[in-house]
Amino acid sequence: MDVKNLEPYAIIGFDGSAIRGLKVHPDGEHIVYPMGNKVCIQDWKSKKMYFLSGHTNSVSTVAVSPKGTYIGSGQINHIGFKASAKLWDFKKKSMIGSHELHKVRVEALAFSSDERYMISLGGRDDGCVVLWDCVVGAATGTAAAARLTTGDAMTLTPLSLRVNSFVTGGDSNLRVWNIRAESKNLDVVDVSLGKLRRCVRCIAVNQDDTFGMAGTTSGDIIKFSINYPSDPTAAVAHCKPSLIGCLAKCGPLKKGKRPESICYSQGIESILIMTDGCIIVGAGDGTIDVLDEINWKGDFPKGKIIDPNKPHFRALKSTKLDGCITSLELMESPSLKGEKRLLLAGTKTSEIYAINVTTFDPILVVTCHRCAINDIAFPRGMSTVFASAGAGDVRVWCARSARELLRIVVPNFTCSALLFAADGKSIVTAWNDGNIRAFTPLTGRLIYCIYNTHNKGTSALDMTHDGRTLISGGCEGQVRVWDIKPECQSLKKVLKEHKSPVSAIQVSPNDMEAVSAGTDGSCIIWDLISLSRRQVMYANTLFMCVCFEPKGCQLLTGGSDRRVAYWEAGSGNLARELEASKVGAINGLHITQDGELFVTGGNDQTVKLWKYQEGVYTHAGRGHAGAVTSCRFSPDARHIVSSCAAGSIIIWKVPEVYLQKEKSPSERNSVRESPKTLQEELKLQLDDKPTQKSAGDRQNKIPSAPSKIEKIEAMNTSRSSVHSCCPCDTVRSNQSDKSKKKSPKTGNTASKCCKPPDNLPTRTTSKDYVNSSGDKK
Repeated sequence: MDVKNLEPYAIIGFDGSAIRGLKVHPDGEHIVYPMGNKVCIQDWKSKKMYFLSGHTNSVSTVAVSPKGTYIGSGQINHIGFKASAKLWDFKKKSMIGSHELHKVRVEALAFSSDERYMISLGGRDDGCVVLWDCVVGAATGTAAAARLTTGDAMTLTPLSLRVNSFVTGGDSNLRVWNIRAESKNLDVVDVSLGKLRRCVRCIAVNQDDTFGMAGTTSGDIIKFSINYPSDPTAAVAHCKPSLIGCLAKCGPLKKGKRPESICYSQGIESILIMTDGCIIVGAGDGTIDVLDEINWKGDFPKGKIIDPNKPHFRALKSTKLDGCITSLELMESPSLKGEKRLLLAGTKTSEIYAINVTTFDPILVVTCHRCAINDIAFPRGMSTVFASAGAGDVRVWCARSARELLRIVVPNFTCSALLFAADGKSIVTAWNDGNIRAFTPLTGRLIYCIYNTHNKGTSALDMTHDGRTLISGGCEGQVRVWDIKPECQSLKKVLKEHKSPVSAIQVSPNDMEAVSAGTDGSCIIWDLISLSRRQVMYANTLFMCVCFEPKGCQLLTGGSDRRVAYWEAGSGNLARELEASKVGAINGLHITQDGELFVTGGNDQTVKLWKYQEGVYTHAGRGHAGAVTSCRFSPDARHIVSSCAAGSIIIWKVPEVYLQKEKSPSERNSVRESPKTLQEELKLQLDDKPTQKSAGDRQNKIPSAPSKIEKIEAMNTSRSSVHSCCPCDTVRSNQSDKSKKKSPKTGNTASKCCKPPDNLPTRTTSKDYVNSSGDKK
């Protein structure tokens, strides 16, 4: 069967942990940033996204060539394995070349100004610089990035005029490199730092290649001169770069006294040099400053103690964001209305801010979870809003605009499961500290907290439709049933059957049962009335997800065996098995309310849409950058929301062939007035049956015993007969009604009743017996 692609409606995601990961394309209309193991190219105006897929692990660095022809990306790998660096064509969105000459991690990437070479820098376990020829498509040279007497190299920046030169910096090292055009070997010259000991995190070189600025972990800036001639073709073998000074931001000025030098908290992570000479600095504490050099008049005031840095800059504009500033990029585009220049800032909390250079007011553009998303939930009957659970916070999103509406922060803890209450007035969440917290969905205020629900953390959660009973599962394997009231939340029973953590819990559609899936290979159906085990199902797998079919007759389970299993809810027998993945476990599973479709997601990073009865998947969505952790249908079954371990959320469109189109009034009238078939004409409706039979009518079959419903309908439910338990009362009342209709003036003689009088003393019903000791009567 031909499998079609799921079309994404919106994508929420950004990996802010990559240093200098956010890049602006030279055309001013696209931005490039990593998203898990993929590189995302996004149109700034239309928000349309393209993905470059090919990495096997998280992308650690991204680079764009000066003319925008190429995109480079490097990844992280496990200890002892090679890390690949890949070269992509921007227009074709395809891979041109790749090499695995680095170990464990690619720390930084850069292109030469003529786009001839891609230079890659290895991480701590590698420590090498690799030169890749983009025209030939092969590596042409490699060298050690730092001396043995210094630390590791961490950052890399090319020069603008000299096409074969670049600068690297790191722990106590700052070096200027040159590529020999003939032999393509690498020559290097160190910048003499003297007794200065600094760890360089970022480097920026001005457009004339006369000097460079290096931001350090100490919070100050190293300014160095490259000392290259203005002619780019001149020889530079005799040229040696030199240190100008270690500079810092100036504090408040005092007359006749040396001003204090202010260093940035948590270091300088990104730096930009503007065309007018100003410097934009992004610090580890979220501070972004526009700095200008101070022109001192007269002698500089000398201090009593020699300081390691000199106060040299003053802040013209300043703002502060949440999280470490990992990327700073200047965007200049004619498509920007009224704002020709925007400063884009990427933070370690996976957020992108757009800052107007003139007003310096930040606007949040992109936000997402910075860690894996554990669960997704929709309110009952509401498809425009959904919530996601991750490390440290719970977020509420608008499904139409894909924007964040509310963020509920609980620092240092991870939310493992969440759900909306049936009335929609609370969001109930489960946390790894063993507590269950309920918040208001509009303001995020804490309503109640159930402390110490599970001693190893709460891992699963579900609630009945009336909102009175809450079922929780823990990492120790226990299932606990809670009675939820506005004034108190009490424990009803502890069910100890699972031997391993409970991964998922769901209540049946009739609120009579609940099923729990455990990683011990057992799936247990619990009776919520007697609070005992009703059925258990075993399989050679680690159950990760479970879901009731809407009628409650069957169950669907998914786990580490890469299969989706159909189970009979009554007998616990295995009815069917489907191979849902060829690579990894199934982590997410959900069924539509009509029971025709279900969706799965797993470690293969693919979301698959299945037909329930046929057992085949017709559509697949490939856009996640990590293992899919959860997937949900919206209540109207028009969208699918899925999340992954990389922190991204994708909203998929359900194909048009599965959408139920609402009929117009004209279509309803046409259906009503359609001619009847022969079978419908011959069929005798219940309303058309004759109520009275003639004397000559004959029964064509023996009447069956009345059913329970017919007995109830035949009962007299008038006020006088509500408590009647004798059949004579019903017969007498029917006879009296008939006699009243025929002759209302005639009276009826009382018939003898078969029921004994109520005043007879019996052992169980006598009032005297109940009120006395019992044996005296």
